[in-house]
Amino acid sequence: SARLPSRRGTEMFFFIQSGQQVPREPYEQTQAVTSYSNEGTQVTVEIHPRDTTPQLLKKLSFGKGTALLDKNISSFGKSYPWDKSSLKSMPVDLQQFEKLDAYALKVNVKNSVEELVTALLKQARTDLEKVRAIWMWICHHIGRLRPWIDRASNCIKWLKIEVSCYILLFLLSIAGIQCMKLSGYSKGYGYKMGQTFTGDSDHTWNAVYLDGRWHLLDSTWGSGSVDDSFSKFTFRYNEFYFLTHPALFINNHFPDNSNWQLLKPALALKDFENNMLHNSTFYTLGLLAAHPATGVIQTVNGKAAISVDCRSSMLFTFKLKGIQEHGLMTLRKHGMTLEVYPQKTGSHKLQIFAKPSKASEDVYNCVLEYVLECKSVDKSMRFPKDLHQPVGPSWFSERQGFLRPSHPNPIIHTNDGRCSVTFTLGKDISVLASLHSDNSSLTEDMRRRHIMQIHRGNQIELKIHLPHAGNFVLKIYAKKKSDPGNYDYIFNYLISCLNTEVKWPAFPQSYSKWAEDYEILEPLSSLLPANRNVQFKLKLHGIAKVLVQADNTYPLTRSRDGYWQGTCNTSGCTEVFVMVHENANHSFYSHVLKYEVETQ
Repeated sequence: SARLPSRRGTEMFFFIQSGQQVPREPYEQTQAVTSYSNEGTQVTVEIHPRDTTPQLLKKLSFGKGTALLDKNISSFGKSYPWDKSSLKSMPVDLQQFEKLDAYALKVNVKNSVEELVTALLKQARTDLEKVRAIWMWICHHIGRLRPWIDRASNCIKWLKIEVSCYILLFLLSIAGIQCMKLSGYSKGYGYKMGQTFTGDSDHTWNAVYLDGRWHLLDSTWGSGSVDDSFSKFTFRYNEFYFLTHPALFINNHFPDNSNWQLLKPALALKDFENNMLHNSTFYTLGLLAAHPATGVIQTVNGKAAISVDCRSSMLFTFKLKGIQEHGLMTLRKHGMTLEVYPQKTGSHKLQIFAKPSKASEDVYNCVLEYVLECKSVDKSMRFPKDLHQPVGPSWFSERQGFLRPSHPNPIIHTNDGRCSVTFTLGKDISVLASLHSDNSSLTEDMRRRHIMQIHRGNQIELKIHLPHAGNFVLKIYAKKKSDPGNYDYIFNYLISCLNTEVKWPAFPQSYSKWAEDYEILEPLSSLLPANRNVQFKLKLHGIAKVLVQADNTYPLTRSRDGYWQGTCNTSGCTEVFVMVHENANHSFYSHVLKYEVETQ
């Protein structure tokens, strides 16, 4: 049994079933305990043995006439289509509740229930504000209710967690608000994806009647949560469960009476069991929908595809069996897409995490969990360990100044081992790019020398020559030119080449005097043939003279179209340098490029 403050000398009792055996004396059979207010409001709580299902009947009297709310509710059952504009079932301005919420949290009355309700409603003008004040007080004082309710340790667990809906019912009835206690199945802590529901209901919540319609709320989940072992309750207010839209509430609340779904048509239990679980964080972060809508996904040819829609730009990441691997995630302006390729058959737990793009903390919240059933493996979709999620350009790279990408998709396929990626750059951006592969022993310098940057005004081209076949990661970094600090990682591509004959050498080594707007047209390979005449063609601005230094020195001449051209013979040397003379009045030349010569 549970005890609340006395009401005009009469104590109010509730019976909450605990997980442990509670002595049945003096209540071995079903009992009914009733309390009345000054206005004649009657609250009846039935007390049942543990092997029965308790039901709460509430009869309210408001002046003239009595309305028994445990009647056929089909007349109240209305269709609530979700237009994705609000998480609530009625217009609610949370900013207007700020003063009321702050006041309700400070109310501390212990003399009687009537005085408590009177104090809570002191600043409430409408029925909505009455419900809000009582809801906020219960959600934030559920821990303090314990000494009021029961001092028996074997009841504490259930009293903390499940009694709140009874207290909400009781206090709202005194406030003159129609309220119902509902029971049913829930997908709370301890729920396992794909499980079925049988037997007695496992959770209770409430419905309140406001503005001519019923609305749903769960003060238990609004006050916090329990762990999977159901042994520890963490107090953490959750606004989501106050007047939750029925189309969202049904995601993890399935009432015994389908009318209380407040949906037309009502959802079948089998669909409730199969549907994807969207926790409250999913919606409060602004996520709208996930595809597929079922929690268990069968892979097709070793692949599972998932997508999430959201209101605004979000950052996402994922884990497959606890590790971020075997997936390809791409960001969209209003969501993300994810392709997963498990490399082992069997069941795999897939978690998807999200955070607001402008969040100051680098903390991702788990918003979705799937179970992947994989019957076959696609060995060709093994991604390099250096591949960073998400992959490919997106709204995020646009914010960093990489606009209008030539390759909007995350994967670039090349047959001959060559490809080129272009962007329009924002102002004052310096770019650094490197190539990574699990099957290459490239040094840090060589990772960059297989990529050549070409700048034309505000356009940048990244020309890539792969050293061999396979999957490569093209990582792109950037910083402000005016910033002396390090480069920041921006995004990456996956480059795939299946042609085993591919074997491109690196681009020539460049020195600090090689300006950003210089360009090599030929030779592009850093390795020159021995004993050959090699044609040079370079685009260099603001230069007085250009020399190619081999065994001999070969001057380049500037053509009418602005290119420096000429020929160099590689006989008798192992290295070839390109040097520039910036000022005709000075004799000093600067090295800008270096080539190697093949050994004979």
